[in-house]
Amino acid sequence: QLHLVESGGGVVQPGGSLRLSCAASGFTLDDYNIAWFRQAPGKEREGVSCINHSGNIRYASSVEGRFTISRDSAKNTTYLQMDSLKPEDTAVYYCAADKSPFSFCVLRDNVMDYWGKGTLVTVSS
Repeated sequence: QLHLVESGGGVVQPGGSLRLSCAASGFTLDDYNIAWFRQAPGKEREGVSCINHSGNIRYASSVEGRFTISRDSAKNTTYLQMDSLKPEDTAVYYCAADKSPFSFCVLRDNVMDYWGKGTLVTVSS
């Protein structure tokens, strides 16, 4: 079975940093399109960042320049480094995966095949 497990969420002050981890089991992460999504209270889920099998990376405009996605093949883990956090970044963050063959990574929640259960990030003073 294919599983994704997020970790690294917590409570931080504005301007602080967190690194989220997405550990994969049952499949090789490098063969998949991996994406981070988030959902704030009362709002729809939105795409944050993605990285695909060919290394293509994309960011939502709201996080570009502050967040960095990466992966460690040896650990079969994808990371989301979040810097300069803002209160509006508060959300449950989800890791998701699919096997889209496209050159550009995919940030569409309706095409994702596998999901983690999420990790809560709270940015508050």
